[in-house]
Amino acid sequence: MKKALIGLTACFALLCGTYLLVFGIAGLGRHEPPGEIVGSAVPQDQRNKQYQRQLAVVDAVGANTEKQILFGDLHVHSTFSYDAFTQSLPMRGGMGAHPPASACDFARYCSNLDFWSINDHAEELTPQHWWETVDSVRQCNARSIDQANPDTVAFLGWEWSHMGSSPENHYGHKNVVLASTDDDEITRHPVAARRPVAGIAQPSEWQLGLLALKSGDSRVLDWARYLQESNDVPDCDQSQSMDQWPDNCRDWAATPGELYDRLDDAGVDALVIPHGTTWGIYTPPGASWRKQLKDYNGQRESLIEVYSGHGSTERYFNNDALFFDQQGEPYCPQPTADYLPSCHRAGEIIRERCLAAQLSSAECDQRAQQARANYVRAGNGGHLTIPDATTDDWLDAGQCRTCFLPAFNYRPSSSVQAILATRDDSGKAFQVGMIASSDIHTARPGTGYKEFGLGQMTEGRKANTDRKFTGLRGGVEAVSEPLLQSRAITQADFLKAGASAFETARAGSFFYTGGLVAVHSQGRDRSAIWNALKNKEVYATSGPRMLLWFDVLGDDGKRQASMGSVLSRSTQPDFRVRAAGSFKQKPGCPDYAVAALGEQRIAQLCLGECYSPTDQRNTITRVEVVRIRPQNNSNEPLSSLIDDPWRVYQCKPGAVECEIEFSDPDFASQARDVLYYVRAIETPGNAVNGATLGCETNNRGQCTAIADCGARGGQGDDCLAPVEERAWSSPIFVQYQETN
Repeated sequence: MKKALIGLTACFALLCGTYLLVFGIAGLGRHEPPGEIVGSAVPQDQRNKQYQRQLAVVDAVGANTEKQILFGDLHVHSTFSYDAFTQSLPMRGGMGAHPPASACDFARYCSNLDFWSINDHAEELTPQHWWETVDSVRQCNARSIDQANPDTVAFLGWEWSHMGSSPENHYGHKNVVLASTDDDEITRHPVAARRPVAGIAQPSEWQLGLLALKSGDSRVLDWARYLQESNDVPDCDQSQSMDQWPDNCRDWAATPGELYDRLDDAGVDALVIPHGTTWGIYTPPGASWRKQLKDYNGQRESLIEVYSGHGSTERYFNNDALFFDQQGEPYCPQPTADYLPSCHRAGEIIRERCLAAQLSSAECDQRAQQARANYVRAGNGGHLTIPDATTDDWLDAGQCRTCFLPAFNYRPSSSVQAILATRDDSGKAFQVGMIASSDIHTARPGTGYKEFGLGQMTEGRKANTDRKFTGLRGGVEAVSEPLLQSRAITQADFLKAGASAFETARAGSFFYTGGLVAVHSQGRDRSAIWNALKNKEVYATSGPRMLLWFDVLGDDGKRQASMGSVLSRSTQPDFRVRAAGSFKQKPGCPDYAVAALGEQRIAQLCLGECYSPTDQRNTITRVEVVRIRPQNNSNEPLSSLIDDPWRVYQCKPGAVECEIEFSDPDFASQARDVLYYVRAIETPGNAVNGATLGCETNNRGQCTAIADCGARGGQGDDCLAPVEERAWSSPIFVQYQETN
């Protein structure tokens, strides 16, 4: 009997294996659907109440009454995105599918946004998923009762996600947002980024099948189906015209210039919005934006994302992950008070181990030097050169110590300030307005309304949730004894490492609840919002709905132009800033939101918390002014051109509204173009991952130990710590005009 059972079991296993070999694991999975929208339009009286509250502040500070301020999120992913799908897996601490329909309900009733866009990664987006996205966005807009005065506006878009292997071939990630959703005004094929290197290794179907059997998780089978559907899409034939392409093909562009050409060929009105420019997860060390000036199109690329749930990309400082010598060879920089290069820390890790093993100082110095060189040559895979090094070993290497909620593994040469200061010898420069958004991967636009929900309202996870996933996808082999020498890592090693290629453990302390884009708009409709975006009449917030006006004044002391404007003059410019704090929040959700979505969906989607303002506003403590003088020639050092802060103005203690005026008496004598932007700072409040790595410092400000999220006591599951939330205006660009 026992032998018979063993035989039957073996036959069953053989049959299962044969089925999987013939039909594949993906055949057992389900197609990822777009979901169903539940909520109807937000009641009009709620929108009217919101507008009247804003008018009260406008009257109090004497601001522009011609336009209203609306808040949105232009960077939202559903589980139609590859990375969002993987993060939704239970083995990674995920909670299952987050389809586009959920984003619509969340924007209306959880975060109460005026507008938002969907931006799934085009590289894995199938034609079926694209048209399901189009249909879902249209359904979301159709729920508005009054299309001339909609409760929310959903924009259609995608993300062009370029990742190079070196500073020379890297262009970064850019969101494409379309003005319209009409058939004749959208692209048939989202344009994906053609990357100069092969992608990170994906798990095989057999690995996925074994994992599904071991974990009992059917969503792994859905993941296999998702991967197969994406891999089955052929490339569009670039020798044919766009109108000859079949529906079932994928379009590619290798550079931003090619992306602009595709949009031009399709005849669509679209914005291309770069983001995450300093995020070292995918930005190669030493990368800058200078090469992008050649194809820069200021009509398409007129905005930049300065803050998201992946951190701030604002500040420039005069250090980096690596420098280049006169022969173009990379080398490891020395540490400064602001920044400890990871390559330098790699050398110190090896030196400390070497000395502990009682090797000679000379030998340990040589090994430290080699470790620094190996790290620099490894690019984004530098941490793999010491595969057994822990987060404690790395301390705060690679991080901006003085930045507000910085992006992980910070690349200052690609910061927004560096981009704004860069100009080529022909005089071409970047002129971009500043926005913020969430970059959320759980279809939850505008997550920053309250500080909670580490694993769902941010990309963060607890320290142990990625281990099974990382092991599944390979990487550097386990090390039984602490390594006393670093290893050389090639590009092939980096790609083979799978999820281990990324520093996911330390990166988990640099995910936040995300920001918002605010527009000064003539109305609530799609056209009015689009015009404000195109004209750079926008500002960014780190999540709270602060009100901000930034104007340049005419000779009569009245507003001449507002944030985002470009003007010419020969005399000193005068400016006025007005700001008001965001509303303090009540716990829970408004009754109308619960009535629209139901208690179960409120709990599942909003996690039981919605945007629910009280009548009290937070205090504005100060206004900071940043002045940047774009290069007169490409050899001018950026550090001498960026004044941050240039001026700081304290607001009246306890005031929820603040107004300041300032001038630049040096403008005429310096006789060069200058741009100015402002930051309005709120009183400190707790934020998810507010302490990032939780460094313990010595009397020189150096990090001596870390307590990353999950290792800190007394902060709860959300790793809350105090921060100063803020708003960034778009710059006002003042071009020097010589007098006759």
